[in-house]
Amino acid sequence: MKICFVPIDNRPVCYNLAKDIAAIDESLELFIPPRGFLGDLRKNAGVNEILDWIENLPETDAMILSLDTIAYGGLIPSRRGVNDKGEVEDFDDIKRRIERLKPLLNGKNVYAFSSIMRISNNNYNEEEKEYWKDWGKKIFNYSCTGINDGIPQEILDDYLATRKRNFEINKTYLDWGLNTLIFSKDDCAPKGFNVDEARELERMGGKTKTGADEIPLTLLARAVEKEIKVFVEFTEPDYKDCISNYEDVSIEKSVQGQLELGGFTPVQSKDDADIILIVNNFIEKQGELVMGWATQTFNGTFTPPDKPYAVADVRFANGADNNFVEQLLPQIDLKNFYGYAGWNTSANALGSLLAGVKVKWRAEKYNDLAFRKLQMIRFLDDWAYQANVRGMINSPCDIKELMRPYEEALAEVFGEIFPAGKIKYSFPWNRKFETEVVSG
Repeated sequence: MKICFVPIDNRPVCYNLAKDIAAIDESLELFIPPRGFLGDLRKNAGVNEILDWIENLPETDAMILSLDTIAYGGLIPSRRGVNDKGEVEDFDDIKRRIERLKPLLNGKNVYAFSSIMRISNNNYNEEEKEYWKDWGKKIFNYSCTGINDGIPQEILDDYLATRKRNFEINKTYLDWGLNTLIFSKDDCAPKGFNVDEARELERMGGKTKTGADEIPLTLLARAVEKEIKVFVEFTEPDYKDCISNYEDVSIEKSVQGQLELGGFTPVQSKDDADIILIVNNFIEKQGELVMGWATQTFNGTFTPPDKPYAVADVRFANGADNNFVEQLLPQIDLKNFYGYAGWNTSANALGSLLAGVKVKWRAEKYNDLAFRKLQMIRFLDDWAYQANVRGMINSPCDIKELMRPYEEALAEVFGEIFPAGKIKYSFPWNRKFETEVVSG
């Protein structure tokens, strides 16, 4: 199967992870633009280069497209509203760009998504407009309440104009006739402009989904057509109605939404299931390792099922639950183990996990080494770095020695996937938020 895959940007979880998942099945050929074409924290994607690349692709069986990459140059540029020269781009500028893409999709099996512009509940402007450092929380509150608590009118007008531009662009996609079109609710809350826009798109016939970064991967699972019956098992079943951080639906509904979008079949009995999806969910309030929000860690006894299973570790946002992982790792039997994920939001972990599950389950030419490599990277990132080493450092630095004990523990489970002492860590966006794990 040949798949064209255009990511949101060049982060490891958007770029490398897609390739690592596809590598599990050697019969799956993933066409992905050169990484240098894609945007990063400071640079917009080279849209013309990506469109040229698409025009020159061989025939593919499916196209998975992050429409924000073509429309704005990436997810972060969609919020900032300017090009690399600092020039404001209006609706007509964006419309001309996507009109070049539209004829390239005719007659293709297209699985696409576009984000509904998020509203961060903080005064942190690294991924936002400059004025977010002063007015972010108040803009968030205004979005929820309609009460302006001192936001200068020119700032509010600018923000609303960017929202309106993006919303109008999203509405144009409804007429494109794509196989699958998803509008993602990125870093969402139960109330706000983004929730209102999602409802309006739904009234117009659009389909919305909580999440963002993982959605191209969930669409990859959908494009890889194969029925898999899934039974969901929560470690805290009495709390599956609780809402995750950065989301607007319960963890149970988040799971259901990812299964539906990924083309899985939920079942009500373990006996009827092909795969058990274990969700290490939270009690009352999801923890958050970056923000220092505590929650009760897993304190039960974990026993792996006697049939294929995968683990979504969502007790914390932005990293693993150490207590759970320390029980899980010694019990992993690679015969039945189909993957682990615990990065960033609940939707991020779930969508990326399910993509790996689908590719492994349907693999025509299964590559066990690629699967074990994927798991090593996920545990090194989601568990070793995000839940532990990240808290030991103040800024991007050499973390090799700090990571070594975790490398050794994981090698006991997955084998010497990387040459001894040859794993390299970097910070591609020069911040602590993400690290990149590669073999040296």
